[in-house]
Amino acid sequence: MTTHLNNHHRDTLTAIFAHPTSHNIRWVDVISLLGAVGEVEEKHDGRFRITVGTEIEVFDRSHNKDISIEQVIDFRRMLKHAGYGPQAPATIKSPGEEI
Repeated sequence: MTTHLNNHHRDTLTAIFAHPTSHNIRWVDVISLLGAVGEVEEKHDGRFRITVGTEIEVFDRSHNKDISIEQVIDFRRMLKHAGYGPQAPATIKSPGEEI
């Protein structure tokens, strides 16, 4: 499956992989990005089950509008393991997909 990232998604992806770690990445922006590259399911308890490639994790919703540094690190790791990185072009293939 080919994923088309819009400018907003690419900006969020770049912010997640930025060094030093960004302190102002909005939760809604991250959920939008993750929904574009994978699946996001909000559970009945308010937690989010996120699947990107073969990576599956459950996250608590951020209590603020911005995600925490720990969440940035967790999302960065998850995206990296699924084959995504800071230099994603406008159209990227899913990990393991042949062009």
